Amino acid sequence: MDQNVHHDAVIVGAGFGGMGAAIQLKRMGLTDIAILEREDALGGTWHVNRYPGLAVDIPSVSYSYSFEPNPYWSRLFAPGAELERYAGHVADKYDLRRHMRFGAVVEGARWDEDAQRWVVSVEGGEQITARYLLTATGFLSQPHLPDIPGIESFEGKVVHTTAWDDSYDLTGRRAAIIGTGATAVQLIPEVARRVAELTVYQRTPIYVVPKVDVPIPGPVQKLFARIPLAQRAARAVSGSVLELLMVSAVLHFKQAKFLNKAAAAAARAHLRAQVGDAELRRKLTPDYDFGCKRPTFSNSYYRTFTRPHVRLETGTIERIEPNAIVTADGSRTEIDTLILATGFNLWDVNFPAIEVIGREGRNLGKWWRDNRFQAYEGVSVPRFPNFLSLASPYSYSGLSYFTTIESQMAHMDRLFGELRRRGADVFEVTEQANAEFLDRMTAKLGDSVFYGGSCQTAHSYYFNQHGEAAILRPTSTVNAFREAHSFPLDDYEMRSYAGAR
Repeated sequence: MDQNVHHDAVIVGAGFGGMGAAIQLKRMGLTDIAILEREDALGGTWHVNRYPGLAVDIPSVSYSYSFEPNPYWSRLFAPGAELERYAGHVADKYDLRRHMRFGAVVEGARWDEDAQRWVVSVEGGEQITARYLLTATGFLSQPHLPDIPGIESFEGKVVHTTAWDDSYDLTGRRAAIIGTGATAVQLIPEVARRVAELTVYQRTPIYVVPKVDVPIPGPVQKLFARIPLAQRAARAVSGSVLELLMVSAVLHFKQAKFLNKAAAAAARAHLRAQVGDAELRRKLTPDYDFGCKRPTFSNSYYRTFTRPHVRLETGTIERIEPNAIVTADGSRTEIDTLILATGFNLWDVNFPAIEVIGREGRNLGKWWRDNRFQAYEGVSVPRFPNFLSLASPYSYSGLSYFTTIESQMAHMDRLFGELRRRGADVFEVTEQANAEFLDRMTAKLGDSVFYGGSCQTAHSYYFNQHGEAAILRPTSTVNAFREAHSFPLDDYEMRSYAGAR
């Protein structure tokens, strides 16, 4: 790629969000696209994460583009390798690979007011310009590394779940896992099968409900392939049930408190069925309301802690030594392998994942952190012309990320269609529209478990520095799609720029 080339659009990220954006742009006739990806392949989180036990945590039938269903999922909850293969299939079918550039680490982007275009800076000194900039860096793209005294002195093997080392043999190891979030729930049973000793360090217990995970028989796969309507029906049923039981219980806590309490009771019953020891059950039981911290599914997580070589440690880690972890009560556990299932840093570095400088020098990350995290309809921000942030505050809708992606694609279709109709090439959401959307979303969140329930002890990444739960869109998926197709066009200012290319 030549230095200082110009494109219709630059998309940062080649995961499912970036690919959905590229598909939509191409549908609208914008074919000069550059998709910049820092990793060495496409797939986003499904390429980066390779830890044992990795799988989608909602039914596979709901985890795909509705316009490109995969009838051949092997299980109800497909393993990660199948998601990566599906990503490759989508890229090939929609001719996206030729737009992708791997190993391209985007350092930042700034709006050039004179030229009315974005200047994207790539590691190594290269600059790429584009009329439109779309960031699709995902919600979970910046790993969180714990700041524990002495961690740099550890002489054994250290591995974060986002950088799993397949060549490292866990057999016979004395391992420790720090973290008990959704990733750890998948990982811990797999590690326990291999190591000689495993100590799990838990700060906050997690709600875990039974996982109805079964192979999808070949005849069912063939039925889905021959009759797509059958798979669409299965997707609709799956999505509706999950939204009723999970989303309603969390986002409409005040109106459906009984659903929230029922979900928590199901998790506690699951725990009682798998763990007989009352003290161990107490340690594994959350003291916050269901949904304050992301819940998950597993049939083996709780049971793993009953194995004789697995120990749950709930004491605060005081320090790490060259061959051990020491907790505040003086307990010292010798280990040779340290596994960090410590999740992601959302609010400090993930929103946005790169430096974005808009009109009048506004730094998006600083503005969000100094004020409030906000984005109109979860995609656009005032003073950031021709910019769409696809992993934004108040954008995640429903339980499947694909619901979010496709509602944003619908928003793009309406927005760019109006640009074309007006003969315009620059758009910017108005301050008033953004403020009204933010007020509406925060008001609706008043009904959620985040504000109406007891979340003080959850240590949840849903909450930002301002104490706001600003990731999830507190509406139904039906509402998200309806508004994507019908938002007031006057919420955007649109204009022509004679020098635009």
